[in-house]
Formats: sequence, structure tokens, C-alpha cells
Amino acid sequence: MDIAALVERVRESAEKKRWLRIRGGGSKDFYGGPLQGDVVDVASYEGIIAYEPRELVLTVRAGTRLADVETVLAAERQMLPFEPPHFGEAATIGGTVAAGFSGPRRPYSGAARDFVLGARIVNGKGEDLSFGGRVIKNVAGYDVSRLMAGALGTLGILTELSFKVLPRPSVEATIAFSLDEAKAIEQANRWAGLPLPLSGAAWVDGVLRVRLSGAQSAVNAARAKMGGDEVADGESFWRDLREHRLAFFREGQPLWRLSVPQTAAPISTAHPQLIDWGGGQRWVSGALDAADIRSRVESAGGHATLFRGGDKSVGVFHPLQPAVAKIHARLKEAFDPAGILNRGRLYDF
Repeated sequence: MDIAALVERVRESAEKKRWLRIRGGGSKDFYGGPLQGDVVDVASYEGIIAYEPRELVLTVRAGTRLADVETVLAAERQMLPFEPPHFGEAATIGGTVAAGFSGPRRPYSGAARDFVLGARIVNGKGEDLSFGGRVIKNVAGYDVSRLMAGALGTLGILTELSFKVLPRPSVEATIAFSLDEAKAIEQANRWAGLPLPLSGAAWVDGVLRVRLSGAQSAVNAARAKMGGDEVADGESFWRDLREHRLAFFREGQPLWRLSVPQTAAPISTAHPQLIDWGGGQRWVSGALDAADIRSRVESAGGHATLFRGGDKSVGVFHPLQPAVAKIHARLKEAFDPAGILNRGRLYDF
């Protein structure tokens, strides 16, 4: 892919009001509203632009496969701290940021947007723009680069991204506890308030699994303090949780993601649930009534997303409050006034 050609194509599409559908590896096609418009394939714009392990900074083209980025980082014993899911071998780093997905480590290390230092995009006007940069302390005013995380390509076509990366922990261990849902949420949050090297806390089928990451001495001390049963192959559990390969996710049912405060009480449903992020992210598998679940989750201070499958006519994402919807619409107008980029993928504009 050539940036100049991309700019020209977007400008022409804006003039003709032709919608464009941005596509990298296609691993996130299931997520969000209906896929509409002529495909803009960015997967060919790939490769590492700059990597400075001692500075913990990586700059990469958006079409680069996520697996390739992780391989480069692993060679220096470093990682993307937000532990993003792939959902397919073709997953790209641009699609990862556009979807805004973060894995089990998110509440303890930070979200995808927290590690985006800079972004280069082509907006809906056909302008080639750069925000942020390759250093950590570089933000003056509005941090536009982080705005791209989770925008699903509705504000611009990501072409290059800069990240802050972190060293991989020297030791990791997983311990398990047999607890009911309420006790698991309470216990996970109690531990989160203590100086423990937590990097994951997930509950499924009556078992709370907790991951510890850090120096050997810190992990050993935490295990002695917390108790529980050691999980022999804990790494496999966290990988399968991240990639939705656990049995819970293979039931062929609509999948809902409930985002709530970590300390929120259990959200009662008649369907199976899995809790991640120490209580902050709750997955429900089954055909739920959209208005009902959203009302109850909103009362708990959160929002509900139809993550995969089901009837998207009910709206994939939680309805916005009028003031917030106005901000979304104004941002869309500023970046994509013709409304051609991933039309309807996020909201109806």
C-alpha cells in the first residue's frame, strides 16, 4: 500500500460520498456494526519502522501482524503490556488498536490506549496526519493518538503506530481458589488493594484463578500469603481466556461483554457467566434481552456490548447519553465530515 495513493483514494471517495471499509487481517470482522463500503486493504503496509529496546519504544506500520510484533519484542524479553487478543493468525497491530481490545492484564498494567504514544492516520478528508511521537513524554494538549484506540477506524485509517513497551516479567505463577461468584469478586478486589504482583484474576465454573507476575521473590511471597492451589499450566489458561478458546466461549451462543466497576455486585442472569479483570469485565453467553441487560448493567455503573453473534439490530454498543453522543458526532464530523470511513461500525454516524 502506498500512502499517497491511499490519500488520493480517500479524497476521491469523500467527493463521491462512497463509503470505505478498512480491513487489515479481518480477524475483528465479527465485531461492531455491519461491514459496509468498498474494502481498503491495509495489511500490505507492514514492517517495523523503529525499535529501541533500551528506550522501551516501538514504531510499526499498522498492517504488521500482531504475532510478528510480539516475536520481535520477545527476542528482547519485552511485551505489549495490555496483552491483546489475536482472534486469528492474521490479526494486525492496526486492527488491535482500532478495536481497542486488551487482555487479562489490562486492570493491572493498563489498556491499549495507555500505551499508544503516537499515530499516523489518513482521515476522512484524505489528509495524512501524525500525532504524538516516539518518546514517552510528548503530549501537549489533546492526545489524538489515543483517541484512535477503540474508534474502529471511524475517525481515520491507521497507517503507523508508536507504543511504549515493557519488560516481560521474569516469573509468572497461577493459583486457584474454589469460590462462588460474589466471594470471588470480593476476594479479587481485596487482593487488588494490597501490594501483590497481580496480573490477572478470572472466575469461571466456580473457580477463581489469579496470576502473579514479577521477580521470583515477590511471586513466592505472594503465593505464601494468598494460599490457594498452584495451577500447573497456568499460561495455557490465560492464553485460552484471552483468545476465547475456553469451553465457555464455544457454545455457539450470542456473547455479551459487560463492563462494570470491578467491585460491582454480581449481575444476575439465567445464562453462564465468566468474570475477568478482577470483576471489571463480565462475559455472558446466551440470548439476552438487550434492553433488560443494558438497564441493569447501567444501574451498576457500566455498559453492555453485544460482542459476537446475536441480533445486531438491537445495537452492538450501549446507547450513548445525549451529551456523549453529541461529542461523538462532533469528533466524527471533524475527522470524517463526509461520513465515509467504516460507516455504522461504531454508531449510526
